[in-house]
Amino acid sequence: MKNNSSNRVTWRSIIFGVVLSIPHGYFSIQTPTPTTVSLIYTVVLTILFLVAINLLIKRWLPKAALTQGELLTIYTMLSLSVAIAGHDMLQVLAPVLGHAFWFSTPENEWSSLFFRYLPRWLVVDDTHILKELYQGESTFYFTPYLKAWLAPVFWWSVLLFALMLVMVGLNIIISRQWIQHERLSYPIIQLPMAMIQEGGQLAFFRSKLLWLGIAVSGGIDLINGLHAFFPAIPLLPVRTIEIGRLFTDEPWRAMGWTPICFFPFAIGLSFFMPLDLSFSCWVFYWIWKMELVLGRAVGWHSLPEFPYLKPQASGGYLGIALIGLWKGRHHLRQVGAYLWKSVPGHERRESRRGVESTQRELQSQYRIAIMLILIGITTIVLFCTKAGMSLGIIAIFFTFYFLLVFALTRLRAELGPPVNELYNIGPDQMLPKLFGTRRIGARNLTMFAMFWGFNRAHRCNPMPYQLEGLKMADLAGTPPKRLILAMLIASFVGIWIGFWGFLHVHYQDGFGGGFGWEAYRHLQRWLYYMPGIDAAATTFIGVGFGVVVVLTFLRTRFLWWALHPAAYPLASSLNWTMSWMWASIFVSWLIKWILLKHGGLTTYRRAIPFFFGLILGDYLVGGVWNIWGVLSHRYIYTFWH
Repeated sequence: MKNNSSNRVTWRSIIFGVVLSIPHGYFSIQTPTPTTVSLIYTVVLTILFLVAINLLIKRWLPKAALTQGELLTIYTMLSLSVAIAGHDMLQVLAPVLGHAFWFSTPENEWSSLFFRYLPRWLVVDDTHILKELYQGESTFYFTPYLKAWLAPVFWWSVLLFALMLVMVGLNIIISRQWIQHERLSYPIIQLPMAMIQEGGQLAFFRSKLLWLGIAVSGGIDLINGLHAFFPAIPLLPVRTIEIGRLFTDEPWRAMGWTPICFFPFAIGLSFFMPLDLSFSCWVFYWIWKMELVLGRAVGWHSLPEFPYLKPQASGGYLGIALIGLWKGRHHLRQVGAYLWKSVPGHERRESRRGVESTQRELQSQYRIAIMLILIGITTIVLFCTKAGMSLGIIAIFFTFYFLLVFALTRLRAELGPPVNELYNIGPDQMLPKLFGTRRIGARNLTMFAMFWGFNRAHRCNPMPYQLEGLKMADLAGTPPKRLILAMLIASFVGIWIGFWGFLHVHYQDGFGGGFGWEAYRHLQRWLYYMPGIDAAATTFIGVGFGVVVVLTFLRTRFLWWALHPAAYPLASSLNWTMSWMWASIFVSWLIKWILLKHGGLTTYRRAIPFFFGLILGDYLVGGVWNIWGVLSHRYIYTFWH
């Protein structure tokens, strides 16, 4: 592993990352497409452009060229800033701030139900200020508007940054276990790492298979995009071939919406998933479908929501998190040893100079991690108590939350799905089922609704991008300390760019309410009906946890067992992610299985550039269509769903 100046994080790269974060965050807040995919296409396009320019600079001014370490810094910073402004972060949180007061009516009774519980320092309650936001044709840059939004934006920025601090700290602690000990595969970073190798290499672009892959996926997008301008050009049917409508008889009609889609970028990304994991994804998708059919066939009227997809998935993710912690228990003990002792005993027999250097570096990293976690948790607790939440609920809520994002990060590192979704399975939705709304209380429930902004679906949760940045640094031999600083800077900048972009755009164009409807309808239902403990949902949370434990046991005891526990909760997203993805994952799995079976590893490695090309073709041509559509305020063609 290299460790020289060409792989270091420089201030130049951090400045580049900050400057480029501004247009990326601004664009991201206007469209959901970039951040509903694990590998963010706008970031990949930017890195591709920088690599192309860098190849010219390396030829004529080699000392001025960006290094591999600088490129991975920019990639990581842009991924974080875009994710924070993305579809399941600020695009959900920002609409919550003024929604209740603008859309309150005598019919929905919001004013009497929960207005008294909304902390005024976290919302904008002046309808004169909100009128221009929702109706548009105005500007945000009036002093009364700036004053009205400054306080809530500031306090929410504090909370979001505190979440980022805890996530970075957790990643620092667990990264050594997952990167060096368990050696997880990190499929999502395969393309960006290949692109930035040694600051960019012509050899990457000379592959004929790469250009063949670009021609296939880019050609499909080019034709389908031109169809929007010239309807006589036929639309290539690569997505949404609906087979669910074929099953009209009972109990098979319970399968519901079942599309067949062939997204080239998803086929490309799935190629880098471990074979057993891609197999498990599409198999579990159909297992979940058969559970729906079973429930209809048996007619369990006492279990109207069977098979309780969301509770099972929630329990499954908690199982993945706790099993991940259990697997890393020896590493966590070593972390404690590095923090409090001079050197772990088993390492004293190694080269003293090397051990002491490693010891000092790890001690420094782990102490930084603990400091970040403590600062973050303290800030979260102070924020929530000021908002009126009780300490017990704060502890349970955020323990649940960080276990979920920990599981998601583990899933991304090990499985690397093209898209991940944890919709409606967070602590804001599960705790009322576990404890009942009366026990939780109205003030806590109100904050649950306001926390919808970072609990909705986690498709662009920043924690996996942080860990993937640390993995890329490990592969490049880049010292992680300054990269950690770059991550924190990108998080801070991304939060403020996201809020600014939301207000700047919608004061001009108007706004229909967005995801604020979801948040306050949840709260309205809780406070109006005050549902008690949902015994069935609670049971199925336990079932989901138990299934993951059993699958883990079978996988560790029997080498022939092919189903991976991580795919079990992931595949439960039948209404969105896995329904869109299962066919693409199946095609990729089948191709990879054939290549490995009949050609071995050599043939598999030779095929890699083609699948890089499938990703790049979709991102280049389909991404340009999408960018053009957003900038021109019209739909042209979207390469994804």
